[in-house]
Amino acid sequence: MSIDLKNSVGIVETKSLDITLPAEGFLLESGNSLAEVTVAYETYGKLNAEGNNVIFICHALTGDAHVAGYANDDAASKGWWDEMVGPGKGIDTDYYHVVCANILGGCSGTTGPSSNNPATGKPYGSSFPHFTVTDVVNLHHIFLNQLGINKIAALIGASFGGMQAIEMSLTYPSMIEHCICIASAASLSAQALSFDIVGRTAITSDPNWNGGDYYESDNNPDNGLSLARKIGHITYLSPAIMMSKFGREKNREGLDIEALKETFLSDFEVESYLDHQGDKFVGRFDANSYLCITKAMDEFDVEERYGSLDEAFSKVECKMLVVALTSDWLFPPYQSQLVANSLLRMGKHVSYATLCAPHGHDAFLVDVEHLSEMIRAFLPWVGPRYNGKSDSSIAVTESRDTVQSDEYDRILKMMKPGSKVLDLGCGNGDLLSFLTENSIDNGIGIDIDVRNVIEVIDKGYAVFQDDIDSGLAMIADDTYDYAILGETLQVVRKPRLLMKEMLRVAKEGIVLFPNFGKWSHRLHLLRTGRMPKGGAIPFEWYDTPNIHPFTVRDFVDLCAEDDIQIVDMVCMTSGVVDSVLVRLGLCNAGANRILVKVAKQDSVAL
Repeated sequence: MSIDLKNSVGIVETKSLDITLPAEGFLLESGNSLAEVTVAYETYGKLNAEGNNVIFICHALTGDAHVAGYANDDAASKGWWDEMVGPGKGIDTDYYHVVCANILGGCSGTTGPSSNNPATGKPYGSSFPHFTVTDVVNLHHIFLNQLGINKIAALIGASFGGMQAIEMSLTYPSMIEHCICIASAASLSAQALSFDIVGRTAITSDPNWNGGDYYESDNNPDNGLSLARKIGHITYLSPAIMMSKFGREKNREGLDIEALKETFLSDFEVESYLDHQGDKFVGRFDANSYLCITKAMDEFDVEERYGSLDEAFSKVECKMLVVALTSDWLFPPYQSQLVANSLLRMGKHVSYATLCAPHGHDAFLVDVEHLSEMIRAFLPWVGPRYNGKSDSSIAVTESRDTVQSDEYDRILKMMKPGSKVLDLGCGNGDLLSFLTENSIDNGIGIDIDVRNVIEVIDKGYAVFQDDIDSGLAMIADDTYDYAILGETLQVVRKPRLLMKEMLRVAKEGIVLFPNFGKWSHRLHLLRTGRMPKGGAIPFEWYDTPNIHPFTVRDFVDLCAEDDIQIVDMVCMTSGVVDSVLVRLGLCNAGANRILVKVAKQDSVAL
């Protein structure tokens, strides 16, 4: 099959670098050392003169350095993340110098159990020393320095690669400017540990494993390695994808059905698929490497190493993006949320998103549309387009209409310069941009729409993709000076809960909402018998996000019931009649929109 070089880095070569080591060799956390270490790696794109456009990709459990392009003129030789890395792609090689290195203990060119031990001239096998994720990261740090790279514009890792990215951001914080952790965790769950344990048992139970010393034998532990891969592969796919691809379909082509009855094999398509995955894996991976790497992954535990996640992530200096996948049950979203929440508690610049991805854990390899856009938005531009802000951020001030500008000006007047701000239901980040332009530069947004999240990230702000109806459990008490609800309160299902949560996490709240009690709305309903449309409520009743229409009086009564102090209230009008009614004190009849500053009763300064 011919290759398609369009939007590709082309045919690439895997290079090798012999690491320069001190006399004692490469020291491992176990106390052992390796006298010689070689690292296999690939690079794409050019390193710029400033050396500030390096992206380092940490590969997953059974990955390698071949991320993008083709190893030869066979389409099957395409890199494992070619859809993400290349000209014009999420990781754009027209701008970035991308580096990926095979990890310590691997079997794709970097020193591992199948490599020759210089002391014996034979493969290490069972004598290859135990290593940890920290050892992997330390080797990559030495490797990068030897390449002349001492600053990483962005560090990116998914799955086990995400664990490496976390560890590198903790061990070498000043080296990294941005870090993206995808479908990963600060430690494996008990369920994920179980699958790894069974997989290793499958290998070590194979008689051909021979205690790890099988390289000079004619027989490798292929059956055990194949079974380990089958077990692992099941965890990479979601139940829905397994059902849609295979279900209970059978494939009897070429099978001796009568002979099958005498065995415990089946004619289910899913068995043929797993057999294929196992056979393919045996052809490219080493059993000992699988044992060593899964053990290192199992033992990775940030909380155990540092005492707590908060203590660990207090060391982070870079901007972080944490991405989870909805159908991932190997690294479920709650584990990514734990990482992101801890970073948020520690006051770090962190964004979080849960992408809808039906393929399960493997979705970061195949469901790349939104992931690609999100990565592209998060990465710092270092090419001709770079000028401190993204194009979309520059366009904000040009697109802001008069009404919105007036509202933003009024919000700004309610705040003190330098305040920490939480924008609940932040939309595309226009308000955060405005506040930043006006000395409020400690803002973070929360929004449920992934498109909005990508826009906010592209503008350079931290944002969490979350449903604010479920509360703000990820945020500690009194974290922010102000929490803003800009035309959001009427669209949530639990406005009362949200108001309480808003004043738990912030000292004061600023709420903007349309007044459904305005005289023109009442008149329209009285005259036509239909719900009004226009002005502050521009939607048809059947196609509106406003699920809790309320008036100024309703809001005031709710505040009184919940011991919420109204510190300031601005009634915004849209006509002469409105203005007259407001001046007469009839705010509930005349106001088009209401802007209110609120606080807990016991927190208002006397």
